[in-house]
Amino acid sequence: MRVKDMLPEGNFKVLEAKDGVEGYNLIRSEKPNLIMLDFLLPKMSGWDVYQEVQKEYDLKKIPLVLMSGRKEEVVEKLNEPFEYFSFIEKPFEKKQLLEAIKDAMAKARKHPTPKELPVSTSQTSEGVTDNSTMAQEIITLREQVNTMQGEIDLLKKQLRQVLGFIRQKG
Repeated sequence: MRVKDMLPEGNFKVLEAKDGVEGYNLIRSEKPNLIMLDFLLPKMSGWDVYQEVQKEYDLKKIPLVLMSGRKEEVVEKLNEPFEYFSFIEKPFEKKQLLEAIKDAMAKARKHPTPKELPVSTSQTSEGVTDNSTMAQEIITLREQVNTMQGEIDLLKKQLRQVLGFIRQKG
C-alpha cells in the first residue's frame, strides 16, 4: 500500500498481487508498463518471479523496479551494476521511488532486440504458429547450422594438421 500511495495521482493503474504466483500470473496476462517486484514474497519468491520473467522477451523488456529490505540478498543472486532493472532498498521515500522508476524505464530500453536473441516461435491470436514466421525461423536456424558446420570442418582440418605435424616430429 505504501508504494501505491507514493505514485503520482492518475498516472498509474495499479495491479496488486498478494504473492509471487499471483504477481507472475498478472504480469503474464496483463503485460504491465512497469513491474514493482518485492524480492521476498510468499508462495513464489521475487527471485523466482524475476527468473521466470527473464525467460520471455516480451516480459523482460518491461521496466522493472526490484525492492528489498536486504540488498545483500539481492546481490547474492544478481551482480551489480544492475544493467536491465532498477533496485531500491526499503524503506524508501517517494523521490527515491520515482527516480527508481525513471531509471528502470531507461534501463529497460537497453535490452537486446529480438534479432539479437535466440529465435522463438511466435503465435497468432488464435494460438496457431504463423507459417511465414516459422519458415523464417527455420531459414535462420539452417544458416546458423551451416555456419557452425563450416567452423567444425575448419577445426577438424586444423586438428588433422596438428596431428600430422606431431607425427612428423615423433
